Amino acid sequence: MKISTTIGFNGDPKQLAVQARDLESAGVDLIWGAEIYGYDLVSTLGYLAGQTSTVKLMTGIIPLYSRSPALIAQTAATLGALSDGRFVLGLGTSGPQVIEGWHGVPFEKPIARTRDTIEICRKVWSGDRVEHAGVAYSLPLAEGGTGLGKPIRFMNRPPAKDIPIALATIGPKNVELTAEMADIWQTIHFVPDRFQQVWGDSLAEGLAKRDPAKAPLEIIAGGTVALGSGPHIAEAREAARGLIGFYVGGMGAKSKNFYNDLFVRYGWEKEAAEIQDLFLSGKRAEAIAAVPDEYIDLSSLIGDEGYVRERLQVFKEVGVTYLNVNPVGPEPLETIEKIKSWAE
Repeated sequence: MKISTTIGFNGDPKQLAVQARDLESAGVDLIWGAEIYGYDLVSTLGYLAGQTSTVKLMTGIIPLYSRSPALIAQTAATLGALSDGRFVLGLGTSGPQVIEGWHGVPFEKPIARTRDTIEICRKVWSGDRVEHAGVAYSLPLAEGGTGLGKPIRFMNRPPAKDIPIALATIGPKNVELTAEMADIWQTIHFVPDRFQQVWGDSLAEGLAKRDPAKAPLEIIAGGTVALGSGPHIAEAREAARGLIGFYVGGMGAKSKNFYNDLFVRYGWEKEAAEIQDLFLSGKRAEAIAAVPDEYIDLSSLIGDEGYVRERLQVFKEVGVTYLNVNPVGPEPLETIEKIKSWAE
């Protein structure tokens, strides 16, 4: 397994260069960050491309509704050129609260939009004139415009090869599409022990439609990491608990929270309802406290080195190719170096 990690994109973006170089020196293979409603991610990754030399850089994610497919393809080609081929295009739908509340775009046809965007990006990178008749997008525009649109090709030298596309998906149909079309599946709140129970059918159906010429699907998955004993172990468990509590309880409306749905599919239906009810009623501390210890045990890498090495193997055995680590405690870079040596 290779190692990936995220870096915070909410602070001073210029300070991220030091962090990125330290992670690169520690052996991290891929760095990614999120774009929500703060600084845009693309500008920051362009800066980091010039400040690093070996680590891959990934958008985790560009929300599909925030840009046209052609602009996404242009952006990816630019970041690919700036990074000398180290860029990975991470895409996802986000959710209706952000897409409609921040971007002012209807959250509709998410699967069709994902498929169309991937197909258009790959057509742009081919260097050919782009024509596409999809469900969410048509190029040139088929209806509702002046009728003057014409097929256009990317005017710069196209990438030497397709830029890898990662999809951040958790819903059954989205995961099926990921297995069919993407190069990498970026997961979140991953429980390897319940991997087949939750995603096995979706992955099998998608892989059955996958182009046999494509490389095997890679998987990014992992969680909070803390080694040894001491106060930082409890701190790490509470950090993991707080993160999932926020997602299950408040990342979305009561009627449309994809992470709550995932928690239910994992088998924690009663806990999912309790966490959400508490969170949405303003009782955030109680909501976080309601996250079951079993989830923390199964989704994280927290404990003595022998235990963590055993759990690492569970991630590897289900097909994880990028172990995503979020180190908590003293010497985070040393922790990453140890995890990398065990993962190889």
